[in-house]
Amino acid sequence: MAAAGEQQQAHRAGIYKQKNKQHKHGKHRTKGEIERENKGRVAVKALSRKQRKALKKLDRRHKASQLRRNKKDTVLLERRKLGSKDGPPHLVAVVPLHAGTGTQGVLQLLRSEEMGLVREGVGGQGSFGLVLPRFKQRFIFLRPDMADLHAVLDVAKVVDTLLFVLDPVEGWDSYGDYCLSCLFAQGLPSHALVCQGVAALPMKKRTDARRALGRLVEARFPDGRLFSLDTPQEAVLLLRHLGSQKQRQLAYRSRRPYLLAQRASFAPGPGGLGTLQVSGYVRGRPLGVNRLVHIAGHGDFQLSQIDAPQDPLPLSTREHPPGKEGDMETKEGGAVGEMEQEVKVLMKADPARQESLEAEAALDPMDGEQTWPTESELQEAEERQRKVRKVPKGTSDYQASWILEEGGSEEDDEESSDEDGDEGMEALEEEEEEEEEAGSQDGEGSAGEGSDSETETLELGQGGPEQRYDDRMDEQEESEALRRYREARADQMFPDEVDTPLDTPARTRFQRYRGLKSFRSSPWDPLENLPPDYARIFQFQNFERTRRRVLVEAAEEEEGAMVGWYVTLHVQDVPPSVMDSFRSGRPLVLVSLLPHEQKMSVLHMLVQRHPGNSEPVKSKEELVFQCGFRRFRASPIFSQHTSGDKHKLERFLRADAPTVLSVYAPITFPTAGVLVFRQRQNGMQDLIATGSLLKADPQRVVVKRIVLSGHPFKIVRRTAVVRYMFFNRDDVNWFRPVELRTKWGRRGHIKEALGTHGHMKCVFDKQLPSQDTVLMTLYKRVFPRWTYDPHVPQPLPWVKSEETVGTEDIDMD
Repeated sequence: MAAAGEQQQAHRAGIYKQKNKQHKHGKHRTKGEIERENKGRVAVKALSRKQRKALKKLDRRHKASQLRRNKKDTVLLERRKLGSKDGPPHLVAVVPLHAGTGTQGVLQLLRSEEMGLVREGVGGQGSFGLVLPRFKQRFIFLRPDMADLHAVLDVAKVVDTLLFVLDPVEGWDSYGDYCLSCLFAQGLPSHALVCQGVAALPMKKRTDARRALGRLVEARFPDGRLFSLDTPQEAVLLLRHLGSQKQRQLAYRSRRPYLLAQRASFAPGPGGLGTLQVSGYVRGRPLGVNRLVHIAGHGDFQLSQIDAPQDPLPLSTREHPPGKEGDMETKEGGAVGEMEQEVKVLMKADPARQESLEAEAALDPMDGEQTWPTESELQEAEERQRKVRKVPKGTSDYQASWILEEGGSEEDDEESSDEDGDEGMEALEEEEEEEEEAGSQDGEGSAGEGSDSETETLELGQGGPEQRYDDRMDEQEESEALRRYREARADQMFPDEVDTPLDTPARTRFQRYRGLKSFRSSPWDPLENLPPDYARIFQFQNFERTRRRVLVEAAEEEEGAMVGWYVTLHVQDVPPSVMDSFRSGRPLVLVSLLPHEQKMSVLHMLVQRHPGNSEPVKSKEELVFQCGFRRFRASPIFSQHTSGDKHKLERFLRADAPTVLSVYAPITFPTAGVLVFRQRQNGMQDLIATGSLLKADPQRVVVKRIVLSGHPFKIVRRTAVVRYMFFNRDDVNWFRPVELRTKWGRRGHIKEALGTHGHMKCVFDKQLPSQDTVLMTLYKRVFPRWTYDPHVPQPLPWVKSEETVGTEDIDMD
């Protein structure tokens, strides 16, 4: 023990302290060892880990703030450019959503001299231009024909703002709601809501009317603002709002140059075609003369040159800069007509760089994988194979065990060779035709019974609403609807189940079908047995990579007529029907196509059934599509939206799940909105589905499934005798390699055939209940029908369906 006032010293190691040799671990030092060896010493320019991390965080924040600032500046620049002297006029379409409201009062307030300088006929028939010097903005107001739904949709594709006119009491009617559904599915641009007549209501009803209308608008337009338009002061507020509101960007039009025709003239040429001169303001992207242009509803065409005439709606009276409208003078007394003044040619098409109108690929006879052999070639190959080929029974090769061209014995080949000569290429659609014929017979019989009962009812009720209701009914259309309803109901209750024909062998009837061990994991070659139409289409090695490259190049392209220029496009080889359509008052919309967008391929669209339409829609039925700027008719096939390499065919458009529609159509790069219409026999069109474009991929495998059912006749533990699936012994032996399953989850296979009437002994993994049903699942690949037609007839004016009107008056009790 040391003394109380004495300090204790720490132990220090001596000079003879043993130091063990360090372990050699590959001459690699950890960060901790390096820090211990340095003992806190830091190089002059080195930074600590904490300092480096803080600096990187500051850099990231600074970079993010710069990106936000750049995007904000870009948005502000586009907003300020629209309607100014450096950009195109602000294009506004006035759309009434109620039959009791008109646009005359709205346009009369907007076109008054108190607002600004009015120019008549600037945007075509029923339009006018408005220049506001105090706002330094210019507008063009359009009034589309509401009776033509296609015209309304075409105008909505190109306008900057949609001005909806509402009824002060009801807001919009059924047709207005129908138009809104189409516009929302297509892509709604910036919009504003106005209402006239609230001040004319009694004082006690004004507050309730405004409150009810506000709730109605908020449900459909959560971010919308409702304006009252009864005085010139309110019109000024509306114009200020239209010029300063944020513009909604639609991807399918912001990536492409487009133009709405302000003026048009047609010069006939040889062969019935001519040159169409279209004048308008360039929007979206710079417009190149070597690109193809698509006229909505009429097809694809080439440009010969682009001119720069005088701007018909200048913001100021000073001379325009030569880089925009060219050095042009006007005569005394106002502007000169476009055909009388000397215009400057901006650019002419270069034949070496101009894109071709070729839409279909040239057929290569040496490309065996892309063509389907003819009937004569099939017969020659079959005869040649029948002489030299010999396949034993029970072979392990799955394809050879049941496919007609490769499997079976020589006796089966000799029996089926005579039957296959008449089928040839028609075997692909044989099942659909037989199902349609069978369904039509059932539908006609049921329709006849229903028509007899309706005739007795008509005799009892003379006159009255029942008589008027029956007079409006189309019996043929009612019979067709009943047939489609019964087919859809049967497919819903017994999915994919078909009956084996009694007069045709099953191996002949289902010769193009095959069995799969697993629908998910079994392989299927996408280049196997392609139809002849696949020799006419184009495909990409990697569609997504090509899409990104094309969009990036289009965004960086700066050649051509710039956005905001007033130009005249010379379109070659245009039929006179285009000019006739423009003279009738329909809008003329031109869009410049991206590379490859004129070529045919297989498009896949992901759509959802529209809740306002409940009629069954069958696969391969001809429908009307609006995909982006295009409008065409085609016959799609329906399939499930799954992530596998095979997709099951849907016979009818489902209402409870998204569905993929596959059609032959020109290539369009996503994103693009899709609207699907069905045309009635009377010419009206009903919206049945809405969605978006998925991709263009000819190698997407769509597989049709059929299910053959049989009844267990005798059951002995795991063995059962099954009948009614086949009706001859050869069919049982032909489909013997295919696996069986039951509705109660049993799995098995065919052991042997019994007798000559199609009875077969089957073995299952467990004992079969007596009330179970034996099933055999077969598959084949299906393709769309080539019925593409770019010319869609103008639909009749939409009215509320007569069936719905009559049903409301009937007491369902």
